Amino acid sequence: MSVLMKREERYQILLEHFRKEMPNVTTELEFGSEFQLLVAVILSAQCTDKRVNQVTPELFRHYPTAEAMAKAEAEDIFVFVKSVSYPNAKAAHLAEMARQLVERFDGKVPSTLDELTSLPGVGRKTANVMLSVAFGQAAMPVDTHVYRVSHRIGLVSASDNTPRKVEERLRKYIPQEELGLAHHWILLHGRYVCTARKPHCEKCKIAEGCLEREKMVEGRGKKVEGKKQKV
Repeated sequence: MSVLMKREERYQILLEHFRKEMPNVTTELEFGSEFQLLVAVILSAQCTDKRVNQVTPELFRHYPTAEAMAKAEAEDIFVFVKSVSYPNAKAAHLAEMARQLVERFDGKVPSTLDELTSLPGVGRKTANVMLSVAFGQAAMPVDTHVYRVSHRIGLVSASDNTPRKVEERLRKYIPQEELGLAHHWILLHGRYVCTARKPHCEKCKIAEGCLEREKMVEGRGKKVEGKKQKV
């Protein structure tokens, strides 16, 4: 009977690899201010950063600040974001979010989790991205990539079945000062290597610490043993 690798060892393999290969990494979203980053992150929900980066230049040319966007109606914003996912809802969120920034925060993006999540269209993941990228705070945003990869390679338990539980598990094992970096490491690994439908396992540099790979190898071994016993 084989013994699976300890979770601590998986973290060690992941962290040591990316510390060396990606010591400096940040979001692929393009922005020029904290407000513009918030807009881009809201637009990126269930949408690719590439698509968001295609629409934000013209959007920001018309509405570069919270004050400018607060004067717009959702229909005005929709014209610029209609090619992203859920454009109607996102346009409405952006219009109201900008108005609330002006009315409640003097046009500035707040820097606490509670204040951020009080804004329209801003959930915990979006707020954590802002805390990490915009304000340099120790935060671990969990999007679909981070959630999937964390489960697939064994960074979290099967019982960690919500983004919040995954976030708490990752925070337990990753040094606080590296949470922001680790978010991007895991996210980019999921975006380009450990993809959802057809993961590129042959290109994976942390395969030795992958739980799914370990299970596959173990499964093949059991099949071989079974065939030998039948003979």
